[in-house]
Amino acid sequence: MTDFTNKVAFITGAARGQGRACALALAKEGAAIAAFDVGVTIEYPAYAHGAGEELRTLQEEIAAMGGRCIICLGDVRDDGAVSAAVEQTMAAFGRIDILFNNAGICAYAEVDQMTDEEWDAMIDINLKGPFLCARHVVPVMKAQNGGVIINNSSVMGLRGGRRLSHYTASKWGLTGLTKAWAIELAPWNIRVVSIHPTGVNTPMNDGLAAMEGKTAVEIAEASAGNLQPVPWIEPEDVAELVLYLASERARYVTGGQFVVDAGLLTG
Repeated sequence: MTDFTNKVAFITGAARGQGRACALALAKEGAAIAAFDVGVTIEYPAYAHGAGEELRTLQEEIAAMGGRCIICLGDVRDDGAVSAAVEQTMAAFGRIDILFNNAGICAYAEVDQMTDEEWDAMIDINLKGPFLCARHVVPVMKAQNGGVIINNSSVMGLRGGRRLSHYTASKWGLTGLTKAWAIELAPWNIRVVSIHPTGVNTPMNDGLAAMEGKTAVEIAEASAGNLQPVPWIEPEDVAELVLYLASERARYVTGGQFVVDAGLLTG
């Protein structure tokens, strides 16, 4: 594996799911972790989101393996909260080498039934949030003359999805930001990539299932359609890709889109 000793990772949506798996994987390889999450249930979508207790458990797990982790509470839509979290990270660790823009939401709505509030929440969390995080982290990386930004898009950031127009728009936007930032930030040795998972086995599936009156597996199968015979992949599968892209093994990898999709996009 790759040694991330003396590296610092700022991870949004770190309390559970893909963010948590990536925090644990990076910490296991020596990285210090700034775990940023909202810590409360937000108004939309109306399912449980990363809680403060989950962040504390993550912090304890990382400490038990001899690692370092700080908790940063806040909403990625809140510029002040993002700024404070970056300042907190710099005070604790003095640098930020990896920004994993992972925080995101998903919900279903027909375009002619979608409210302004639903559209705005999706775009603000999934697209504006990564922009705000980059706006505060990039100056740190420029001063260091190096860093990696990994944007967690989706297979829906490379294709369309029924009843997911607001989600799809947010994830395509994140793909576009990736390409633009890769060009803009290359002179400072800052690499930018996006990852595109199929459905992932996280608590979000349970929340979507409850909203739709279906099982979590039914939700995953309906929104994915993987070539390999699995309804979803595991958060640890995403973490393996993030480990590679964040490492020196990928030092010349920037501007690209990387799928971990169980073959969904093949057909």
